[in-house]
Order: sequence, then C-alpha cells, then structure tokens
Amino acid sequence: MDLKQMEKKRPRKQKIDYKDVENLRRYITERGKILPNRITGISAQFQKEIKKTVKKARYMALLPFVAKE
Repeated sequence: MDLKQMEKKRPRKQKIDYKDVENLRRYITERGKILPNRITGISAQFQKEIKKTVKKARYMALLPFVAKE
C-alpha cells in the first residue's frame, strides 16, 4: 500500500496511538528516521502528530532511536 493511499484511508477524527508500533513503522525509515511529509504525502498537522507519537514511542522503548547495524 502506498503511503499516499494510506493517508486517504485514515479517518479524520482518529488519533494515532504510540502503542500501535506497526502503524508507526510506516512513517519511519529502516535507520529509524521519521519520513518527511513531502515523501509521505500527509498534512502538516498529521505530520506533527506523527512526530510527537514516534518520539513518545521511542521514549517508552517501543521503537528504536537508531537502527542496528
């Protein structure tokens, strides 16, 4: 599924949860960096929400800060 299609299928009122790691992995690279919204095609508001959620998941040790090499 393309990332632009994923954004279109996302309901507007749904909040993204930091415990939903599988969904969050769609917005980060293999190295653990957050993809920019020009690549994912999501709105700036949703990009800020993704940023906060990914950072919270990293703090809670659900997502790695960097990839293993």
